[in-house]
Amino acid sequence: MVSSRRSVADSTALTGWFKSSYSGGGQGECLEVADGHATVPVRDSKAPVGPAVIFSLAGWSSFVAAVKDGGFAA
Repeated sequence: MVSSRRSVADSTALTGWFKSSYSGGGQGECLEVADGHATVPVRDSKAPVGPAVIFSLAGWSSFVAAVKDGGFAA
């Protein structure tokens, strides 16, 4: 199911989706991550039938660490 092109056209083909515990409110800026895969699929929670971007485990860990460290602060 996971494409070598780093995406999946229809994320409903994957299971185990969950929303971040930091998600909430009415802003609509939520990501969902699918657990239980060799890679880390990520999708927009507003488009659950849409595509998912696929991260390597190392890539996802680096992204999360950068967010926690304020690396993407505006």
